[in-house]
Amino acid sequence: MEKIASFTIDHIKLQPGVYVSRKDTVGSEVITTFDLRMTSPNDEPVMNTAEMHTIEHLAATFLRNHPQFKDKTIYFGPMGCRTGFYLLLAGDYESKDIVDLMIEMFEFIRDFKDEVPGASPKDCGNYLDMNLGMANYLARRYLENVLYCIDEAHLIYPSTPHPCA
Repeated sequence: MEKIASFTIDHIKLQPGVYVSRKDTVGSEVITTFDLRMTSPNDEPVMNTAEMHTIEHLAATFLRNHPQFKDKTIYFGPMGCRTGFYLLLAGDYESKDIVDLMIEMFEFIRDFKDEVPGASPKDCGNYLDMNLGMANYLARRYLENVLYCIDEAHLIYPSTPHPCA
């Protein structure tokens, strides 16, 4: 079987950042998938499910209520490896195009102190698996260590070595 594109990224070199993972065409519309990498793969501890679940609820709520991006948001959800999230937007975007949106979203998560939207047995299949304090902390850490000082090296995937190298 052919290796899927996301498994060809050198996860040893990959650092936290905002990356375009792929672009797909559906009908006449481009869907851009972003890799919002919050921890350094295979180097730092992964995020626990409770804080990831909380970030997912808060980010999805934020995006689906955003005046400019609510109708362009296709999906926001966790990576299985628990090192970040995927964001799918309708439109042909580059990483730099969404940095301001990500700053706004992660500031919302960092500062959120209320009941987590959808964290009830009626609204969520695992509503008890939430950790708002850690979600606030991880959002602050991502803002301070990545988003506020992001550079080109953290907007474009590291070069993948040639297979024969």
